[in-house]
Amino acid sequence: MLGANQGSAAALDGTGLRIGIVQARFNQGITDALVQACRQELLQLGVEQDHIEQVQVAGALEVPLALQALAETERFDALVALGCVIRGETYHFELVCNESAAGVTRVGLDHHIPIANAILTTENLSQAVARQEDKGRDAARVAVEMARLLQTVNRS
Repeated sequence: MLGANQGSAAALDGTGLRIGIVQARFNQGITDALVQACRQELLQLGVEQDHIEQVQVAGALEVPLALQALAETERFDALVALGCVIRGETYHFELVCNESAAGVTRVGLDHHIPIANAILTTENLSQAVARQEDKGRDAARVAVEMARLLQTVNRS
């Protein structure tokens, strides 16, 4: 099966940007890998180490509240949501996936701040492992791209 074509964006420059990261600890092996890949990509894009702030929460349902707290400080140009929800045997999977995604979106819209949502929602652990590095890097790129987009739009 072919992967989705994400298209191409202009060269990304994170110089001077401040990025906040919220990491869910649930499935921490996966979320640690997401954070590592995200941080490495942010640094490669020019975001300074001391301009990246990270907080941890218990799980995906707690991510939106932490994002909201970071957004309210008005210190960040973009935020990143990192987590991992793996399907279990109950409806809880759908609840966590839907509610966390809705919360992340709401914070971004309410606070007019870009949020790269890289809360993985997978059927099993092997799918999560297969995605952890790419999605961490993707989240960094989305955060920088959207921060720059909003800066451009707000200057207009």
